[in-house]
Amino acid sequence: MKISDIRIDYSLKSLDISDVQNSPIEQFKKWFAEAIESKVLEVNAMTLSTIQANGRPNSRVVLLKGVDTGFVFFTNYKSVKGKELENHPFVALNFYWAELERQIRILGKVEKVSSEESDEYFHSRPFASQIGAWVSPQSETIESREILSQKEEEIKGKFSPETIRRPEHWGGYRVTPDEMEFWQGRPSRLHDRIHYKLTESGAWQITRLAP
Repeated sequence: MKISDIRIDYSLKSLDISDVQNSPIEQFKKWFAEAIESKVLEVNAMTLSTIQANGRPNSRVVLLKGVDTGFVFFTNYKSVKGKELENHPFVALNFYWAELERQIRILGKVEKVSSEESDEYFHSRPFASQIGAWVSPQSETIESREILSQKEEEIKGKFSPETIRRPEHWGGYRVTPDEMEFWQGRPSRLHDRIHYKLTESGAWQITRLAP
């Protein structure tokens, strides 16, 4: 089969402006709850796109860990993404839930969460994941996997589940949106797209976009 011949005709649901919440974050929560109920695989996986120093975009999948005034995720501050976020604090997020034929696009500004929030989440993680945050020099070149195994044993000898603390180079970010789009697949590629844009008055403008 040619790649260009791969086609899926979407027909599960529809989406209209009259159906959505006034706040895109509340609309996200509604769709997220439906995705959980539908047992979407890796429901909190999202593509995070950042900007490199040379102006080129850079994307990877990270895990959403909270939704409040924005979208929260955690990572190594010294990683490639951490450095790019420091230099250019505007990002794009993307969720795609194939089981529901839905996509959500998010544009916004990113900033670090408080140390207290990072500590709270870090200490909620399994001990092995806490150790992993100390072990990996994320994004740096390493000679072999054995280096990670040796470092893991070293850190395990240094900490216990009761004494481990969060490394300063690891913590959370919050993306506060100023634009969001909810995409619902429809037949004949005539998809539903509902777009939210934050106005200068602080209100959300809601419009329908052509597919």
